Amino acid sequence: MGRQGTGFAAAQRARRPDNTGGKQVTKKIGFLGLGHMGGPMAANLVKAGYDVLAFDPVPAAQEQARKDGATVVDSAAAAAAGRDVVITMLPNGKLVLDVYADLLPAAAAGTLFIDCSTIDVADAKAAAVLAGNAGHRALDAPVSGGVAGAAAGTLTFMVGGGEADFADALDVLQVMGGKVVHCGGSGVGQAAKICNNMLLGISMIGLSEALVLGEKLGLSHRSFFDVVSTASGQSWALTNYCPVPGPVPTSPANNDYQPGFATALMTKDLGLAANALRDNDVDGQLGLLAAEIYARFNQAQAGRDFSAIVTDIRNRSDQEGA
Repeated sequence: MGRQGTGFAAAQRARRPDNTGGKQVTKKIGFLGLGHMGGPMAANLVKAGYDVLAFDPVPAAQEQARKDGATVVDSAAAAAAGRDVVITMLPNGKLVLDVYADLLPAAAAGTLFIDCSTIDVADAKAAAVLAGNAGHRALDAPVSGGVAGAAAGTLTFMVGGGEADFADALDVLQVMGGKVVHCGGSGVGQAAKICNNMLLGISMIGLSEALVLGEKLGLSHRSFFDVVSTASGQSWALTNYCPVPGPVPTSPANNDYQPGFATALMTKDLGLAANALRDNDVDGQLGLLAAEIYARFNQAQAGRDFSAIVTDIRNRSDQEGA
């Protein structure tokens, strides 16, 4: 949770397509967590015509939500009362479980809870059990696409839970996302997100090492991009999120690494992946090493975009070569 909302994001919201497909909007929604991701997601629901009660303890987030047309309430429980769907976008699993303790008793029987936070699979399953025991339904639906995707309504949702509940949630999720995938039962949405972000973290480190090596060998960033973007080393991290300024104008590297996806969040996600590797006896050497590399980088650079890892690799390379 926290502050969000920029002129760029507002412009993206204004241009985003109508994802309702002309369907009549009837569901009443509660939304908790109006930070960099949650704020734009809630705003898109309002824009699509949904009645949204929103809560976040941060005053700046509350103010932006009001500007976006949501009705801001003074507690988590108030955001859940009388709603058909309650969406949470929170920093960690402990907070999700703590907030559910307030939400579940306040919600009407049969409310559909959709948790879009990125949390441990065990916590996602525990949240679903709590919801079910309280007479509600639950989905885990973490997202990929960053702040720009949240603003534009083009996120990818990875959903775990029952098929009937997924079908009931689809119209809401499609307003906020360009792709919605039912991955399996409870907790499997989180599994998909953890695997995806582990691969992204590994890819960004490998790309950054290759870029720094290219610098040492006299290869310009432009030439590197022009070759690798159409060769066997091509990756999403390069073509959509290039960690050096120039080749991809929209990447955070062109804005002093202001976060689309902060290092602190990547560190958290890689920590979840590392725990899952250990718990499931997977020989995930690269995943574990990526978690260590980002944990070190996070100590001083938590607020920068995760692609700024290239600066750490460059600085450490220069120190070792001195």
